[in-house]
Amino acid sequence: MATPLGTLDRTPPPFFRQGPSALTKLTFCSALAIFLMVADARFKLTQPLRTMVATVLHPVERVLRVPIDGWLGAGRYAMGLQHAVSAEDKARAALARQSERASRVEQLEAENNRLRALLGLRTAITARSQPAEILYEASDPFSRKVVIDRGTTQGVALASPVINESGVLGQVTRVYPLSAEVTLLTDKDAAIPVLNARNQLRSAAFGTAGAGMELRFLAGNADVQPGDVLQTSGVDGIYPPGLAVAKVLTVDRKVDTGFARVALAPAASPDGVRHVLVLEPLSVQLPPRPEPAAEAAHGKLARGGKK
Repeated sequence: MATPLGTLDRTPPPFFRQGPSALTKLTFCSALAIFLMVADARFKLTQPLRTMVATVLHPVERVLRVPIDGWLGAGRYAMGLQHAVSAEDKARAALARQSERASRVEQLEAENNRLRALLGLRTAITARSQPAEILYEASDPFSRKVVIDRGTTQGVALASPVINESGVLGQVTRVYPLSAEVTLLTDKDAAIPVLNARNQLRSAAFGTAGAGMELRFLAGNADVQPGDVLQTSGVDGIYPPGLAVAKVLTVDRKVDTGFARVALAPAASPDGVRHVLVLEPLSVQLPPRPEPAAEAAHGKLARGGKK
């Protein structure tokens, strides 16, 4: 059956259709992309769309990350378990060494007490202590002082030594009811008697303007070497003996003056310290010093006895 001519589809097939050229399409798409980038950068047009897409895709991302997080978590758990086991082994070894050292210390302390009793000497003084926390540094920029949260209410006395786990930090120079001011050893006005642990040489360490320490009034031929450890001597009635104070850095022997300039490195650095121990001064536990009149009378009696 013949088809009427009016019903025939006269549109060309897709292969022969003519539209915009490829260059026109490229130019249009490029211009549209540049327009969208500029509009998004200036006016944030696509920000709500990105927010909505991110919100919708977030649960999907979390689900897809479950295997990865599980794998990474298992690896971290295994590494953490191995690290914990290694740390426990080290802690057990350190505890064993500390136990051995503590037993030796107890034996030496008992032997020391027996020797003191045999020689008729008084028992070694044990300094009482209490913990404290550094509140802030003093406002004076030309001094090295800190303020702690313990005062006369807690039993802190003037001239009390202040230490941490590394050694001596300083000394209480002002006391208030609920706080106290501590002058550090690196202050330019600070001084402390010290004892060289190598040769038992006594001297005095002073703070310097550069937040360091030095030995003053030391003879040029004094037996001091770099690396010597200086400790408290315990003869000043303030600091207990044997506390670490500083280590000798350099020794400059000046021939023209006859003195040696010895630079020190403090054993306890005050930077970053938060918690300290406040010791009771040894003068509190020492017997009172005899009065000058009693000393003169004792001297006369001694001279009379000699006659």
